[in-house]
Formats: sequence, C-alpha cells, structure tokens
Amino acid sequence: MTVTQSTVLLSDDRITGIPAIETGEPLVDLFTRDVLTSGQQFARESVADRLALADTFLPAGIRLHVVEGLRPVGSQQAIWDGYHAELAQLHPGLSPRDVDRLASRFVSPVEVAPHVAGAAVDLTLVGAHGPLDLGTPIDATPEQSSGACFFAATNISREARTNRSLLADVLSAAGLVNYPTEWWHWSFGDRYWAFLEDRPNALYGPADSLT
Repeated sequence: MTVTQSTVLLSDDRITGIPAIETGEPLVDLFTRDVLTSGQQFARESVADRLALADTFLPAGIRLHVVEGLRPVGSQQAIWDGYHAELAQLHPGLSPRDVDRLASRFVSPVEVAPHVAGAAVDLTLVGAHGPLDLGTPIDATPEQSSGACFFAATNISREARTNRSLLADVLSAAGLVNYPTEWWHWSFGDRYWAFLEDRPNALYGPADSLT
C-alpha cells in the first residue's frame, strides 16, 4: 500500500496552516490515570483522560499500552533529520519538497509535531499473554513494512485487522484521531485533530512553552 494523493500528511499546507492557540492545559503522568505505559510517559490532561476512558471500553483482559507520549523537541528533530536523510539517499532524484512529503508519512516536521505538544501517543493493545497482533511493530517505517504500518493496509492478517479495528473503535469513541500512515499514532488537540474535526485551531503548541 502507498500514500495516495488523497492522503493528507502532516507536511500538507492544510495542516501546517492551522494555528495553534495554546490553552495552557497541563501535562500529566499517564500513570496517574491508570494507563499502562513503557516507563514514565506524559501527555496533556485531556489526552490522558481520553485514554483512560478508551481503556474502559475494551473487552475484559485487554488494555491500552502507551509506548511514547510527550517527546522533546530535540528528539523529534533528530528523528526527522535521520529519516529525511535516509529517504534522500534512497530517492536521489526527488526534490527537497517531495522528500519532505515522504518523510512526513512517518515523522512529523518539528513545527507541527503532535508529540512535541503532548497531544499524541504511540500505543498498542496488550492481553494476558502480552502484546496483541497489530500487523507491525510500533515505529515500523513504510519501507520496512511494505506499507503495512498504514492503518488501512491490506497486507496484514485478519487478526491484526480485527485488533486495529478494536483499537480504532475505542480511541475514536473517546475523541482521539489517528494519523493514517501509522496505526499506533493517536492524538487530540493538535493540528491534525483540528483538521479532521473541522476546528479553527489546534489547542496545544510545543509543551516546552509550559515550563
């Protein structure tokens, strides 16, 4: 599966042109909302509350598991730079703008990055015997997974498709939105959320503005 012309990416002018009007909402430790995490993870309070709500919608024995929430600006820039350089080497004939577009399938430009705002989480589902099958590992690039990282990918098992549908059902019901090239990436209050929900602005800017 490949990115189609109708797929709106984070580098799209329709996303980057949305203003962010900071609400000042605090960051919270997801542990305080009884959300399972890998280490200590933070997100905006509304994101955390929605994750906790989504968790209650899951069948008994299945839980959300957040691998990453808030990400420092420096880490985001390093991820962008590394992947951008990799793509430029793989596609030497592409213009810088086209490389930017390709990179934004998997990494957000720093200026609009939801993780930097504390507005996004990368997460999966776990059961009694560990992580459920969602088709690819979290953070599998389009190149590594032959596009199976895209939420609507068809080159995954029926079990993985069922589990992705379950993930989407509970998170959408709690008010979060998915970035369609990454099944694991869900957000609230960022520019992508504003675009999908037809809101005039994002609710959060870079979280370092809170400190």
